[in-house]
Amino acid sequence: MTKPTAEPGPVLPEPLSAAEVEQKLNGLWAWISAHSVEIAIAAGVGTAIYLALAFLQRHARIYAERQDDRLSVAAIVARTLSKTKQYFLIMVSARLVVGFSEAPAGIVQVVSFLFTVASVFQVAIWAREIILGMIERRATVSDDAGSETLANAMSLIRLLVTVVLFAIASIMVLDNLGVNVTGLIAGLGIGGIAIGLAAQGIFSDLFAALSIIFDKPFKRGETIGFDTTTATVEKIGLKSARLRSVTGEEIIISNTNLLSKQIINYTRLNRRRTRYMIGLVYQTPPDRARLVPAMLREIVEQGSGVFVRCGFVGFGASSIDFELDFDVMSSDFEVVFEARHRIGLSILERFNAEGLEFAYPTQTSFTAAPDGRFVLPYPEGGYSLAAEDHR
Repeated sequence: MTKPTAEPGPVLPEPLSAAEVEQKLNGLWAWISAHSVEIAIAAGVGTAIYLALAFLQRHARIYAERQDDRLSVAAIVARTLSKTKQYFLIMVSARLVVGFSEAPAGIVQVVSFLFTVASVFQVAIWAREIILGMIERRATVSDDAGSETLANAMSLIRLLVTVVLFAIASIMVLDNLGVNVTGLIAGLGIGGIAIGLAAQGIFSDLFAALSIIFDKPFKRGETIGFDTTTATVEKIGLKSARLRSVTGEEIIISNTNLLSKQIINYTRLNRRRTRYMIGLVYQTPPDRARLVPAMLREIVEQGSGVFVRCGFVGFGASSIDFELDFDVMSSDFEVVFEARHRIGLSILERFNAEGLEFAYPTQTSFTAAPDGRFVLPYPEGGYSLAAEDHR
């Protein structure tokens, strides 16, 4: 049975001897002596390129600082370019002129490698600024609570975006160095899955908070309804939202749980509809009942409401029923409540003045003698139970 052979490790280069070091230095000096003019020109051109790029970087920073709307696309691009690092400008300049001076292969390799490293990390910085800028732009809100929530969330988002982008950049650099990054990528993937499972509740509420910021189903100060609860939003946090119910209690509910419900936003209504069910006694004359819709229209319009409809809807157990719909042209619940109060009392006052009686549950009992004839009270005509039995 053969034993498995161990995989060979990376072969380290042997250290240079003194003679080899001296030989390389002599070769470098010979290159400098033979191409001094080209090197000087390359250095001058590289310096000019660096100064031009630095000027553009400074101009982008000034432009970004002078923008009134810091979340416009132009401001985000300018702010991104202003984050360009000096080492990247230096390596861009060196990479552009290194071939002009006919540099040795070793120097070209070093410059190319450093340029690759600088470019990878600079692109990661640019990508981070663009991503964060577009997130802020998409989540722009006008209320302080939304801005506070976004500010709290952005610190965590910045950390997550930075870790992800620079991890990718580091893997790319290691791959350029010839390191086998397959195991590293697998390890990072497994670690990410483990962290995600352990903190799925936290991330779920965080993403729910971001959904509220981005989609804006409601904002601070707006009145919403969910399940059987009606409350005013006081604060939107990273994990939970705080609301004040109409009866005064503070309601704390997780963002995930809140978004999983059907939410009614009452504040964004430009009008609110109210419906009154009005029952009149059966003794109401039909000609008087026909006047009820016009009478209610007049009451609603005098009470600053918008009449929608009114009419007879059915025969109740103890009443003839009318239905009244009207709108109050306001999104403020207090204004709507006051209008409903005013119109309701006006209906009561007008019906009393017109002699229209509101119905309430009633039951009439008739008493019969042993022979089947009614005794007082009894209906007119001397109705008899016995006569009913013989029909």
